[in-house]
Amino acid sequence: MLDLGVKHTLTIDRDTPPGLFLTNEAGEEVLLPNKYKPSQFDIGDELEVFVYLDFDERPVATNLEPKVMLDEFAYLTCVDSNDFGAFLDWGLEKHLFVPHMEQAYKMIKGEQYLIFCYLDEQTNRLVASSRVNKFVDNTILTVEHFDEVDLIVTNATEMGYNVIINEIHIGLLYKDEVFQDLKTGDRLKGIVKKIRTDNKIDVSLQRPGYRGIEPNANKVMEILEATEEGFLPLHDKSKPELIYNTVHLSKKAFKKAIGTLYKERQITIENGVGIFLNKE
Repeated sequence: MLDLGVKHTLTIDRDTPPGLFLTNEAGEEVLLPNKYKPSQFDIGDELEVFVYLDFDERPVATNLEPKVMLDEFAYLTCVDSNDFGAFLDWGLEKHLFVPHMEQAYKMIKGEQYLIFCYLDEQTNRLVASSRVNKFVDNTILTVEHFDEVDLIVTNATEMGYNVIINEIHIGLLYKDEVFQDLKTGDRLKGIVKKIRTDNKIDVSLQRPGYRGIEPNANKVMEILEATEEGFLPLHDKSKPELIYNTVHLSKKAFKKAIGTLYKERQITIENGVGIFLNKE
């Protein structure tokens, strides 16, 4: 049987009353129902489709785009909930089931949840779980210091935000290094700031230390050059929120960046006023 929960590029083998039968090189086949049949096609054409189980628990293909696939995280809306579980909108006709035992807390219709999609080996069905920490592991790390990584926000804590790193590991983003509103399900880029001896990972939204100075200096220069007067009303007394909203840097990273530009005589700093681009 074709793997469920992933996309396949299959060949049109034959046209039948229920729809098109598609096959792979191994001769495995799946039905693409008439409602998904392309308006024009020839036998032998290739189609990219997603395979999952229909309402009768039979493998079926669709050309609809799922909001999540096998072994992926997604932030989805609950469309129904009962004593057996909940159902999520994942962009397909048949909703994605979340068993009662796989809910971190009871799901409510209309609310959104961060989930992980996996294959239940006992039933051979694609299901979801909001107990996302079960599906991340820091035992063997695949990242190193200063790596750029993909982050998914899971929840806020007293220290900051727990994040999923590259859909593999769990990490922490400290709140005093965040200058934007974050919520569960947000996806953003980050940097591995520190790996602790117990394999806990600290991440940042800016490059730490000397590795971040030059890129951030270039960034400030580009913003300065784009202004009409070559001036930014930012200085060491500016509020961190103002700095972030203007140049998308933390106050610490901004001060390092302008320090570099000042040493290179690219800017003039007027205390309490701002920074000026030195024009030749």
